[in-house]
Amino acid sequence: MRDLCPALQNKTYFNYGGQGPLPSSSLEAITASWSRIQELGPFTADVWPFIGTEVNSTRRLLAQCCGVPPHRLALTENVTSGCVLPLWGLPFAEGDRLLIGDCEHPGVVSACVELARRQNLAIDVLPVKHLRGDQTHCDAAVLKAINETITPRTRLVVLSHLLWNTGQVMPITAVAGQLNQHPQQPFLLVDAAQSFGQIPVNEAAAAADIYAFTGHKWACGPEGLGGVALSERVLEEAAPTVIGWRSLRDESKADLNSSDLFHHDSRRFEVATSCVPLMAGLRSSLQLLDQTGSAQQRWERIRTLSGMLWQSLQELERVTPLMEVPPASGLVSFQITGDVPPLEHVKQLGAQGLWIRDLADPSCLRACTHITTTEDDINALVAAISAL
Repeated sequence: MRDLCPALQNKTYFNYGGQGPLPSSSLEAITASWSRIQELGPFTADVWPFIGTEVNSTRRLLAQCCGVPPHRLALTENVTSGCVLPLWGLPFAEGDRLLIGDCEHPGVVSACVELARRQNLAIDVLPVKHLRGDQTHCDAAVLKAINETITPRTRLVVLSHLLWNTGQVMPITAVAGQLNQHPQQPFLLVDAAQSFGQIPVNEAAAAADIYAFTGHKWACGPEGLGGVALSERVLEEAAPTVIGWRSLRDESKADLNSSDLFHHDSRRFEVATSCVPLMAGLRSSLQLLDQTGSAQQRWERIRTLSGMLWQSLQELERVTPLMEVPPASGLVSFQITGDVPPLEHVKQLGAQGLWIRDLADPSCLRACTHITTTEDDINALVAAISAL
């Protein structure tokens, strides 16, 4: 797969958590789909069966990855829309409370803040940023923290499957089980930007109420296409928010007297025209990943590589990895002691063709390993960091 990615031929790349490289075969699949649409005519009777097949096959594949039936999988453009569209349709009442992890991405946090402002909700913080040890201890600590911070009025818990800054994996399935025992049974919204395509997600996605992911990071698909797995109760209780023709049961006419306008399944949270050829590209990338091994095998390979990087960074005098144990994922965040800002280190490494990124909270550097990473890549990055 490495040989199929042009972006990996002329640089040493560790930014899979930002965007994965697109394999040439996936780009060719996108181009072929686009050409076929133009051959059939972009708005003709002949093109609709082709488009229907593209949409349905993509929905089925993503649903299979998430361990849910296709009617629970909505196609989206990105993680943000996958989180926000169903979130804003949930049945909140004034005075309800949202419990948000302290490592969530600003895009999701900001959406919750604005939702709380508009509907007079309150926000509580779930402390997980400090959890940087072994997985068993982390899992128990997360459940304990939820028990200590949840209230009788908590209606929603927001927690990423894999924290984008520290790299710690959250026990989503266990959290969902804990919330089911709460009198309010709060909804569970999961940002899966860093988990989908990297670690096995089917159990967590099936257990969460909203499990939103993108195809352009660890799945190495094109930007502009993702999905969200929704629980049955979200489909039953949440109202559509941003509304377009794809949300409607009958897009051919406007019915001012109908009280049943929208699809009863996940399509009620799809909006309007999307880029169909991207679907062929994402399917191609997912199939390539499957050819390299199962989700579990890929995760083990990623952890082996991130463990090598973590251990090598541990041995550098002025470098401190955030995790206290070898990472449970491919995200390796670390800090360099001194007065040089992390962004400056990113620029210095980039000038050598080594690409990592800086993060603001906590202030650190982050390098990501994937199945396409080699030991030579790791050795080159460690040597460059040592020279800094």
